[in-house]
Amino acid sequence: MVWKYLGRYWYFSFLSFRASYLFPLLLVQLHYILEDLEVRSPPTLTEQEYLKNKMADPWQESMDHAVVVARKAGAVIRDALQNEVKIMTKSSSVDLVTKTDQRVEKIIIESVKEKFPTHSFIGEESVSAGEPCILTDNPTWIVDPVDGTTNFVHGFPFVAVSIGFAVNKELEFGVVYSCLEDKMYTGRKGKGAFCDGERLQVSDQTDMRKTIIISELGSNRDPAVVSKIFSTMQKILCIPVHGIRGSGTAATNMCMVASGAVEAFFEIGIHCWDIAAGAVIVTEAGGVLMDVDGGPFDLMSRRMVSANNKTIAERIVKEIEIFPAERDDAPKKK
Repeated sequence: MVWKYLGRYWYFSFLSFRASYLFPLLLVQLHYILEDLEVRSPPTLTEQEYLKNKMADPWQESMDHAVVVARKAGAVIRDALQNEVKIMTKSSSVDLVTKTDQRVEKIIIESVKEKFPTHSFIGEESVSAGEPCILTDNPTWIVDPVDGTTNFVHGFPFVAVSIGFAVNKELEFGVVYSCLEDKMYTGRKGKGAFCDGERLQVSDQTDMRKTIIISELGSNRDPAVVSKIFSTMQKILCIPVHGIRGSGTAATNMCMVASGAVEAFFEIGIHCWDIAAGAVIVTEAGGVLMDVDGGPFDLMSRRMVSANNKTIAERIVKEIEIFPAERDDAPKKK
């Protein structure tokens, strides 16, 4: 029994000795850890510093909100696809307007108005309902709530939420959420383009014969227009190129150019809300934009070539048979 208590005595004495020896060392180590954390921790911003940072990048908050609202809109689209799609009206057999279009645009615009009440909007559904399509110097959100409506109706798996943002008539950022693929594409003027955080870079191909070109047939069913569209595609295909593709959504097509999956996308008859976001993403990924006649890109002209480089873009321009398309900002006929 005595040896049992002596054993306990020596055991606790040993622990006491270790604690008395190690405790100061632990305190010193804790001091250095806290000191290191203090150095690494971001300093508390004063109101003046916060305003200075905001002035240095005044539209980042808007872009962050665009990403959030695009995801929210995409969730609504995916949910709607699980239910029966009910068509409200048809302006043509391929240009379908659904209840989902209108609901998604309302979600985006109401969310933005609540956070940025002074900003302006150009939205596909709003313009269809009679709102003017005028780009001013005011910060303006250019929205296609469901880019690829026909795809959506038929369950074809390319549907995107497209949000472009312009200030002083210059595009500042673009957000394209390919919601069925769950891919988030973003582009910020001067800061690059990304897909789910991975930097995008256009293809470095300069040989037209080794390219894939992407385009669309559009919604115009005038036989003369359709003839010119097919003639253009035939001439490009016979250059020859590796192939011609089409996803059914301009926003996704432009993101494919930005990612290097295809070398170029061109179309006549698209609208500003189809391409505003993609335009930023393409250029920030190193690509180029131009008019179908080879002139400067005009957002409101309803025609565009986007490509990985000028060589490919100019070669495509040579083959395009141009047909009229009324500008988005043209005065409405009474």
